[in-house]
Amino acid sequence: MRGIHEVLGIAVLASSALAGAWGALAWRRQTPSTVFWYLVRAAQVIVVAEAVVGLILAAQGKHVAAIHYVYGISPLVVSLFSEGARLTVASATVAEVDDVEALERREQVLLARRIVVREIGVMTIGAILIVTLGLRAIATGS
Repeated sequence: MRGIHEVLGIAVLASSALAGAWGALAWRRQTPSTVFWYLVRAAQVIVVAEAVVGLILAAQGKHVAAIHYVYGISPLVVSLFSEGARLTVASATVAEVDDVEALERREQVLLARRIVVREIGVMTIGAILIVTLGLRAIATGS
């Protein structure tokens, strides 16, 4: 089980780094990316799996420094917080417009694009933070 935890730890770093890099590129280019959403969702699934395996190890009596638990669970919190922030950004962007339905079709598409790019920015920051927390978890786990 410990080996699985280590492999998942590396997978958390790799998947979150890839999602973060892809998102940063998409955000910089101001280009919506479908691939980004698959990457970030895969990274989130791996984060959950890693936390579950870590909790199983803790329940089996495999104890590490207390700070490791903080860094190990924090990516779940960051992921949830990022999702909430993403929704807030979308709502705030829509609120900038008086009447979305009164906009011409082209302006509605541009608004949707602006929302998606801002959401990518928020989720990218979350992915980068998860990489940072994952590195700290690894450093405190030995």
